[in-house]
This record gives sequence, structure tokens and C-alpha cells, in this order.
Amino acid sequence: MSRVAKKIIDLPKGVEFKQDETAITVKGPKGTLSMPAHAGVTVVQEDGKLSVAPVAISNDAMAGTLRSLLANMVSGVHEGYTRKLELVGVGYRASVAGKNLNLALGFSHPVVIVAPEGITLETPSQTEVLVKGADKQQVGETAAKIRAVRPPEPYKGKGVRYAGERIVMKEAKKA
Repeated sequence: MSRVAKKIIDLPKGVEFKQDETAITVKGPKGTLSMPAHAGVTVVQEDGKLSVAPVAISNDAMAGTLRSLLANMVSGVHEGYTRKLELVGVGYRASVAGKNLNLALGFSHPVVIVAPEGITLETPSQTEVLVKGADKQQVGETAAKIRAVRPPEPYKGKGVRYAGERIVMKEAKKA
């Protein structure tokens, strides 16, 4: 059996797990997440713990995948996920108006990004953007879409980057 699938998932207080033939649902203080159930994998809940096992050996890899997705769902509805972005460049600013993120990134026009359902956008300062939500995949995808508006360029390093991201700088042309 997969090493990942052998690990047991602890359900924290306030997190509920429900499973039927077609879907798996996890509900907690940060929201509700669901995904389709896989026929080749069984999920068993005992004493506030979840264990995943494949029905057949051929479903071993799917058991590990499903266990990772379940662990991410439990963590998301209990604590949530956050991705921090930094704006680097003269005059680059971000502000939030309702569910919209307004970015001034050196274009002739402001860029407006609408937050998808379940995602919260915050700006602690003008050069920082926090993407928060319960769904790890959706948080990462939203952060990637914001970064794609103006990715960091390799000569001066200007653009939108993830917090802690290291940009490999190129040397300028020599005369």
C-alpha cells in the first residue's frame, strides 16, 4: 500500500466528515469543501480519525492521492490557506474595493481582478496582497493569476512575485 495512504488524518474539533456514494464532504469553521468519491478507494472514519485504503492493489496510487486531497480539505476548513504576493517596482500599488483587487502595475490602465467565490483578497500594505481561502488549489490558482498579470522580469526584478520567491537576475548587455 502507498506510504502516503497509510498515514491517518486527524479530524480537529469542529470539523465534520460526510461521505456518500458520489461525494466526500468536509465541513468546518472556514467553510465547506466537497469532491467526488472514487470507487476504488474506501475512506473509514473512526474516533475522529480518517483512514484511506484501496479496494484493489491497482488503486494504490489513487488511495495516496485521495488521502492527500482529504488532508488538504481538512486543513483548509479548519485553518485555511494563505498565499502572499509582493509588488516590486516604482509606482506599483494594490488596493481592495469590495471583492475587487485593483492593481497599478505600470500599464496605461489599472488592472481589476475579481475574487472568485470562497477567496478573500487583502492588502496589508500597498505593495502586498494576501490571497486567503479554504481550498488550497483555488488559493494557489488565484495567486498564480494575479502573478501572471506582470510576472517578475529578469533584468530589474520588477513585477508581482510570491513572498520569498528568488528571481535569478540576468546581467545587462555590455557595450
